[in-house]
Amino acid sequence: MKQIIKEVFQAEEKVGEILKQAREKASKIRRSVEKENSEKMSEAKQKAREIIQTTVEEAKIEAERIRQEKLEQARQEKESLLKDKKEAIDNLVDHICNIIMWHGHPARDHGLEGRATNEKDKK
Repeated sequence: MKQIIKEVFQAEEKVGEILKQAREKASKIRRSVEKENSEKMSEAKQKAREIIQTTVEEAKIEAERIRQEKLEQARQEKESLLKDKKEAIDNLVDHICNIIMWHGHPARDHGLEGRATNEKDKK
């Protein structure tokens, strides 16, 4: 009977040692997996930063391109508007000059050419 009890205690000790080794091995595996996951997360974060940075740079370039296009469009519209107005003003001046030349100067028609036309101007 003592022998059986001794063998049971020895078996329990062996099982305890095996369980201890299994727990240590599981803990080691868990730390290894956690480390690997941490490294993968760091890599993913770095890649995400790079993608975001590239996207932001591309967006800035595209925004600047659009800005330049809009500035050029506004410049062209301004020039066109000024050209249209200049032509209208030139045409109006030409028309007024033609009227004056055709009908004569109003002061000349009334004998007022070169003379003051009111009392204030005579003084």
